[in-house]
Amino acid sequence: MSEAKPRILIVDDEPDLLTVLKFGLEAEGFDVLQASDGEQGLALARQTLPDLMVLDLMLPRMDGYKVCRALKFDERYKRIPIFILSARSGETDRRLALELGADEVHTKPYDMKALIGRIRLRLDSAPPRRAAA
Repeated sequence: MSEAKPRILIVDDEPDLLTVLKFGLEAEGFDVLQASDGEQGLALARQTLPDLMVLDLMLPRMDGYKVCRALKFDERYKRIPIFILSARSGETDRRLALELGADEVHTKPYDMKALIGRIRLRLDSAPPRRAAA
């Protein structure tokens, strides 16, 4: 039986970005789930317990800060690594995202190869979230 692919959840409201990220991550061997608003992303994270989440800050229905806080301040989900990928590049936005529990903050536009490298590094240094599933 083959080992399960690491599952990445991307939450972003830009369809083009979702498509490009999904394609790039799947080409690297990841299982990719997508959500286009904060509420859907939070529900999907709780439902599927992804190995890592790539989260935008500016989202409809619930912003990325609230999604991050809801997951990181809950014992059941706080170990899911969250990478913020946002056009908001100010130091205040970065600091707030990190204070709310984000593991890394990356700005758009981003370098796909570098982002995938950081994702691999994070996943290689942490046990799978779904080990008990």
